Amino acid sequence: MIRRTASLVVAAALLATPAAVSFAADRATPEQAKSLVADAVAYLKAKGPEEATKAFQDPKGSFRRGELYVFVFDTNGRYVASGANPRLAGSEAADLKDAEGKPIVQAMITETKDKPSAVIDYVWLNRQSNKVEHKHSYVTRDGNYIVGAGTYDQ
Repeated sequence: MIRRTASLVVAAALLATPAAVSFAADRATPEQAKSLVADAVAYLKAKGPEEATKAFQDPKGSFRRGELYVFVFDTNGRYVASGANPRLAGSEAADLKDAEGKPIVQAMITETKDKPSAVIDYVWLNRQSNKVEHKHSYVTRDGNYIVGAGTYDQ
């Protein structure tokens, strides 16, 4: 009886492990987010804002990598592009706050004013898990644009 119970526990653990590993494997790393932002900034410089916006918002494009997507604000706080929700492009976001009331776009503008890059921590909806989670966005200012992508706590 003890042997059969132990076998069932081991089997249950083995069955549960792939799902847990799969979910963890789907989580983006900070390095992946930084790389995506660097690629997006280079693309924006090479192609200009109109073509870059189309590419950033393409759900099957190269700027969508698992839970990672590119977002872009201008330095006045207006959405230029959102890989998560293209309908936001052109909308005012200067007063956008996270789930805890933190003004996140203002933080991005302020933190990149005197240095080109920053990490902004806030609470946001993870569209893959459909849960509000802690997010860390890596943002880079390039001229009048703030380009970012973020990871969620693992």
